Order: sequence, then structure tokens, then C-alpha cells
Amino acid sequence: MSLAAPVSAPSRAAQFYALTKPRVVQLIVFCALIGMVLAIPGWPALDQWVLIAVACVGIWLVAGAAAAFNCLVEKGIDARMKRTAWRLTAKGQLSDAQALGFSTLLCAAGSALLYAWVNPLTMWLTLATFVGYAVVYTLILKPLTPQNIVIGGASGAMPPVLGWAAVTGQVTPESLILFLIIFLWTPPHFWALALYRVEDYRQAGLPMLPVTHGNEFTRLQVFLYTLVLFAGCLLPFVFGMSSWLYLVAAVALGLGFCFYGFRLWRNYSDALARKTFRFSLIHLSFLFAALLVDHYLF
Repeated sequence: MSLAAPVSAPSRAAQFYALTKPRVVQLIVFCALIGMVLAIPGWPALDQWVLIAVACVGIWLVAGAAAAFNCLVEKGIDARMKRTAWRLTAKGQLSDAQALGFSTLLCAAGSALLYAWVNPLTMWLTLATFVGYAVVYTLILKPLTPQNIVIGGASGAMPPVLGWAAVTGQVTPESLILFLIIFLWTPPHFWALALYRVEDYRQAGLPMLPVTHGNEFTRLQVFLYTLVLFAGCLLPFVFGMSSWLYLVAAVALGLGFCFYGFRLWRNYSDALARKTFRFSLIHLSFLFAALLVDHYLF
């Protein structure tokens, strides 16, 4: 009888790191960082940079914990989907106890760091985001309603609010505007993905919008959301959070997303859906980068 080769320490560390969904967590921390620096007038002082660094680490730890917990509870679904079948929990390379223990450790460490070195409000908001994503969205909304992305998007839109609270100790209207932008961005972003991955979701038994309402209805919703998102992205300029530089970037990126949404609605192809999904990532990243540049130049 052959025995499985032992896993080396670096390989095991890489497995646990992959469990945190690094690319997703990087975007979360980036959006939180934008919230932090926008909340500080001018260039941050040294002690503020230290606070920002600690807050980013704490938010990364809790976000990674939520991702690991998501991989654990969705391992059966992940195993039935081509897009996620590679995940180590789905393949059985990491046990339930290992994934749960890792998630618990990250969440506890991140929460303690935020409570002790940032402020209690940020810790509680970050912990609430963990519960919203890992429990409310993953266990309740995702398997039960085609509006899972819309309702559950509230958790994914929280990073700028967490960042703003980290340096100010408050949740302000400005941070809620940033929250609204990501909240409106989430449905067209995920539905573009769901359109060309519809058979994966159908096989997994998940009621994603293209599965329950069809391709054409979903395409229309993507386009309509890009229009609403376009208006939402103008709010930082309207409320005096930014100047014309951000406005130009927001209009250009918004029109680009609307153009993709319109093409997807009128002339669908899987290739175009993939391009729309990829552009949505560019849209959000460049939009928040424009906010950052505008903040320091004007």
C-alpha cells in the first residue's frame, strides 16, 4: 500500500495562504486603504502611517479568515464547479479542522490587533463584515435567493468604511458614499461572471440570477446597474470630496462600463461577458486610484 508523501512546511504554508483568496483580499485592503488616506487631510504623519499599516494588517487578517471560512462551508459546492474545484478544501487537501482552526486564528488575531492598536469601532465593524460575508451571505443568502449578490454586497462594500473608521473613529457620510459605490458596482461585476459561468452555478444548485431568470434578463440588469453606478460614482465630486481630476476619471471609467454593459445586453457572447468582468475590476481599481491621486494633488 502506497502512502502519500508528506507535505513540506513551505508547501503547507502556501496551501493556507491560498485559502485566504489573496487576490480578493488585496482588493479589500486596497479599498480600505483608500478610505484611510481620504479621511486624513493632507499627507499622513508618521504615527498615522503606523496606524494605517496596523489597520491594513488587521483588516487583511479578518478578511483572510472570512475567505478561509467561506472555502470551508462551500467545499461541496466548490467541488462541483470548474472555477473553484482547485480549492484545497474542495480537493480534500486541507481538513475541515485545519481550515476552521486557521480561520479562527486569523479572525482572533486580526480582531485583537484592531481592538488594541486601532480602535474598538473598527474591530466591531470588521467583525460584523466577517459575519455578514461568511455567515449571512455564504450560508443564508447565496443558496436561497437570486438577489444574494445585491443583498450580500453590503459586506463586500464595507472596506472603505472600515478604513475611514480606523483613522477617525467615526462612520461619516463620506465613507458611506464610498460604500455606496462598491455596493452598486458589485451586481454588474458578479453577474457578468455568472453569465459565462452559468452552467457551473446550475450544476452547483446555486440560484444565481442567470440560472433563475435567464441570460437576457441578467444582461439587462447588468446594463441598468452600470447606469446607476455611473451616477453613484459622481457623488464624491458632487459632495466636494474630489475635484475635476477624479470627475474626468469617473466619467471615462463609467462610460466604459456602461458601454460594456450595453454591448453585453444587445449582443451577448461569453467572450464579451469575460471582458466585461475584467473591465469591472479595472473600473473599481482605477476609480479608487483616481480618488487617491486627486486627494493629494488638489
